[in-house]
Amino acid sequence: MGKLLRLAVTFFQIGLFSIGGGYAIIPLIQEQVVERFAWVSQKTFTDIITISQMTPGPLAVNTSTFIGIQIAGIPGAVLATFGCVISGISISAFLYRLFQHYQKSEYIIELLNGLKAASLGLIISAAFTILLLSFTGTSVVSEIKTADWTAVLVFLASLFMLRRWRINPVAVMIGTGIVGGLVYTFF
Repeated sequence: MGKLLRLAVTFFQIGLFSIGGGYAIIPLIQEQVVERFAWVSQKTFTDIITISQMTPGPLAVNTSTFIGIQIAGIPGAVLATFGCVISGISISAFLYRLFQHYQKSEYIIELLNGLKAASLGLIISAAFTILLLSFTGTSVVSEIKTADWTAVLVFLASLFMLRRWRINPVAVMIGTGIVGGLVYTFF
């Protein structure tokens, strides 16, 4: 299968099974692009996720676009993004019609509760992977040798500012970017 077709099919499948969207899609993309096809390294993938969060738009769209560009340039970006989005649009339209008809069903309510739990598990898995990679340079627990304590302190300070003082997340991102740039450049 050609590279462009493989990209489109892979991201169509990712979009098809990305229940929960947003952060829940990260482990699905990681499994395909890092582990299965080795299109990008774990570090590059984490960098792409970071950039995807800083740019406007949905995480899945930004990530598929960046990975598509990395693998096959502009045509890769278009096909990866289209593949990721078209499955979600199709399923959403179908499920909307179905949900309108069966929204009071006890089975549907229980199904949605189960999907919420699965989505939460995927989000926690993605957060844990990014946390490990950011603090230790690896996403595999058995390979941890040391931690980047500067990154840990910046993370804890950011978390404190966001939760305690409710500072605008954009201001925190800009501030931590400046701090990180200064610390890692001069120290």
